[in-house]
Amino acid sequence: MSRRETRAAAARAEKLITALDIGSWKVSALIAERGEGGTLNVLGTGQRESRGVRRGYVADMGATELAVREAVEQAERIAGVNIEDVWVSFSAGGLVSNIASVEVELGGHRIEQDDIDQLLAAGRESIDPAGRMVLHAQPTLYELDGLNGVRNPKGLHADKLGVQIHVVAADPSPVRNLDLCVRSAHLEVKAIVASPVATGMACLSEEERELGVALVELGAGVTNVSLFAGGLLVGLASIPMGAADITDDIASAFGTRRAQAERMKCFYGSATATPRDNHDMIEVAPISAEEGQGEAARITRAQLISIVRPRLEQLFGEVGKALEQLGFTRGRQVVLTGGGAELKGIADYAQGLLGRSVRVGRPRGLTGLPDAHSGPAFATLAGLTRYAASDPIDLRSVSFDRGQQVIRPSGSALIQRLVTAFRTNL
Repeated sequence: MSRRETRAAAARAEKLITALDIGSWKVSALIAERGEGGTLNVLGTGQRESRGVRRGYVADMGATELAVREAVEQAERIAGVNIEDVWVSFSAGGLVSNIASVEVELGGHRIEQDDIDQLLAAGRESIDPAGRMVLHAQPTLYELDGLNGVRNPKGLHADKLGVQIHVVAADPSPVRNLDLCVRSAHLEVKAIVASPVATGMACLSEEERELGVALVELGAGVTNVSLFAGGLLVGLASIPMGAADITDDIASAFGTRRAQAERMKCFYGSATATPRDNHDMIEVAPISAEEGQGEAARITRAQLISIVRPRLEQLFGEVGKALEQLGFTRGRQVVLTGGGAELKGIADYAQGLLGRSVRVGRPRGLTGLPDAHSGPAFATLAGLTRYAASDPIDLRSVSFDRGQQVIRPSGSALIQRLVTAFRTNL
């Protein structure tokens, strides 16, 4: 390869973004390229069954590493490129989100870059491990003499300058296991991103995040409930239950394999019932069928729905409790996403149970996304790509030298420090 070709290949590699979503049911990868005008063009996707993840936690390192390797290799073959680093989602329980406020006195003079750097340095210096691992520590909106929502204070006058720092942290061991698993597949981890942060970028409009909205990610093993307000993620709750529990209920009730139960749920399952369901028949292959024994049984669709709905009622009962604990008032919208949101009629069912407007959130903002990967099950994957393309600033990777803000490599994505707020606004 000539020097010119080498430079061209390096320049293209800088434009590539690879997202990796490691869930309890599937491991999926997406390679995208930054285009003109900030567009994101999908070059390739890959997917493999997740065999080593339970409730969002890595339970089998070898099986998870293999699934990661195969999903990324499939995406590489389709895209026709080789990648070295990935942005990884983290969706297990134990996530916490806080908005910390830090303030400095200015004495009424005009705000210079030095003042902003002093403020951000104060926020960074207040970082403390506190037993958790920080995934995000990002400056968001500034405050001038009590006025909130200032995006760029430089050049304005104020007696006091403050900033809100968005901090998302997680239990350290599961994050380290995830990081080790990906690195064992010979991939560099650019960053580990909290799933609600990524998914919100893919499914929610800027106005929804400003006005207030709840995002419910119905994963296979974990359901994450996150609350957005003022453009920020302000609350998080995790429920150790998901769509895979519905699959297990079906498999147990009708004596069939999980793969068959999942197929039944996807093709015939529904959150709502109709009179016709008593007449639609479904064949159920017994577990012994693969050994050449047993005959397929026949059930009505109504029987299948009667197994699905009790688990849904339990799950959304927990979602309702989580929303209440997060202080989510009635009348605001709820957005459902994740693989469980693909169940027929689930938005109408959830709306009736929660008493709020509910819609299903699908990924957007990517060009060339395959139809098979354009549903709510792939919202986190698309959101990871958009998050990476936004070039997020993290206080942990910023150095302040005589008023000059210099972005330096953070080394590991697992810098374990948590902002202990001067004033915390939940």
